[in-house]
Amino acid sequence: MNQQLQNLQQWVQDQGLDVAYISNFTNINYFTNFFQDPEERVTGLFVFPDHEPFLFTPALSIQAVKKAGWDYPVFGYLDHEDPFALIADHIRAINPNPLKWGIEKLDLAVQKFEAITRQFPQASFPADASLKIQELQLIKTDAELEIMKVAGQQADAAFAAGFAALQAGRSEQAVVAEIEYAMMKQGVMHMSFDTIVQAGMDAADPHGGPEATKVQPGELVLFDLGTNNHGYMSDATRTVAFGGSVSPKVREIFDVCLEAQLTAQAAVRPGLRASDLDKIARDVIEKAGYGEYFNHRLGHGIGMSTHEFPSIMASNDMELVEGMCFSIEPGIYIPGVAGVRIEDCVHVTATGCEPFTHTPKEFQIIQ
Repeated sequence: MNQQLQNLQQWVQDQGLDVAYISNFTNINYFTNFFQDPEERVTGLFVFPDHEPFLFTPALSIQAVKKAGWDYPVFGYLDHEDPFALIADHIRAINPNPLKWGIEKLDLAVQKFEAITRQFPQASFPADASLKIQELQLIKTDAELEIMKVAGQQADAAFAAGFAALQAGRSEQAVVAEIEYAMMKQGVMHMSFDTIVQAGMDAADPHGGPEATKVQPGELVLFDLGTNNHGYMSDATRTVAFGGSVSPKVREIFDVCLEAQLTAQAAVRPGLRASDLDKIARDVIEKAGYGEYFNHRLGHGIGMSTHEFPSIMASNDMELVEGMCFSIEPGIYIPGVAGVRIEDCVHVTATGCEPFTHTPKEFQIIQ
């Protein structure tokens, strides 16, 4: 049993639970090394205090589970069968009357919760497995960090492909296609999220995506991208000028955003509060007069999900700890003027932090 699964089983014991039901696909991957794209079919991991766990999957996934190295029972079901009736049979073979359950209260769909309660009407749900899983995933192991470093190298390669793909009149969507095609040729099977390329005024939309907008000389182009390396994500953002210099106002916005990002990244250390790190970056932007245009948190955790616990924001007073991984991504978005975001994900070290990506962040013009 791997260490992650041992930790979860110990939690089941400590909480006095009869069973824990893990339904989130990313969390299942974390504990089992079995990856499956989320779908409507039921997949679940069931962990007991004093018995080996089992996986329940669609029958067509059983070979993939075994290939992933799962050494414990795996039970399958056919599409015409009732999955929760079968799950109940497998659980009752271990414990005829499981009363106390741990579930992911942040993730478990109501439909699945109701299916469990129909099978076990006396069940109670006193423990939130989501919080325990967040705790387990918070500090990355050396092995996890090595996988994430490779994902960061892949992201750097994706930036290089994106910069090379910039041409006057080429659409944002076409640049994205060039990036993702280049990464597939290099062996990257999945991006960690839909690649974002925003040119000109499109970059002033902090939650926008690639459109038919054409890249034009003398404008900024924002790239936000990442890759999935063996289930672990990278995420980084660079903003560059294309084909010529930009206006003094746009350059000022860029320089302020860069200063905020570099200042915050240099301040990271164990013991610093997440809220203070957010304030360090925000103060730089507010002092320059652009505070109202930085309208999101400074960062988010990263690991097997692109966005995971913790948030680096004003309301989170958690202290940073060695091994934590998160993004530092200040942005300034002024409609009709410009949009700039600069992002690295970092892991906290004993004395500071190390970024996963190393593509230059300083102002550059791509010809």
